[in-house]
Amino acid sequence: MPRYRRGHDVDAAHAHLLRVDRRLAGWMRKLGPLPAMPEWRKAFDPVDALARAILFQQLSGKAAATIVGRVEAAIGSKRLHFDTLGRVDDATLRGCGVSANKTLALRDLAAREQDGDIPDLRRMSLLDDGQIIAALTPVRGIGRWTVEMMLMARLGRPDVLPVDDLGIRKGAQRVDGLQDMPSPRQLLERGERWGPYRSHASRYLWRIADFDGTARAPTPRSQE
Repeated sequence: MPRYRRGHDVDAAHAHLLRVDRRLAGWMRKLGPLPAMPEWRKAFDPVDALARAILFQQLSGKAAATIVGRVEAAIGSKRLHFDTLGRVDDATLRGCGVSANKTLALRDLAAREQDGDIPDLRRMSLLDDGQIIAALTPVRGIGRWTVEMMLMARLGRPDVLPVDDLGIRKGAQRVDGLQDMPSPRQLLERGERWGPYRSHASRYLWRIADFDGTARAPTPRSQE
């Protein structure tokens, strides 16, 4: 049986945060409840998701989507894996607009997949957050933040706080009325009271960072 199921109880998370943090609670009431993320119920392929995360790095969404489309056409598949990426050489990937560093990262990911180093969903259901981070961050081009986005948006893990994320830090700055954004270490300490629902607090902090008093769509985040 899996130890960790995809998704978590957002109602319980909401009630907990209202109870433990008066300042955050004021913003939560202003913004309203946040629903469960639809990605928690969607089919999810970790290797493909990581490959796409690599391709999207440091690019606008439109530019990255164009490059992904070219790669899919070149490999003849919408599934980015060892077997499909192996159908083309590096020069072809470069011709699709994939940088040299990203090409190396895709090759490293594919090689680690072939060696069995990338856990699938079944294996991830038996691993805690730290174990998943430890398994995926050795991949070239995959840092802790990328894995944290996967943990939150795809796996629905309840207690993730991406302290290096600028949106999260800006949101915390607004909640506490600070002159400067808190450092990652300060944010980690500040967020202790939000556990075991720090993911839900993070989602609010993103929305607080975006809030300008008018109704508008929130900024798209990685893997949402």
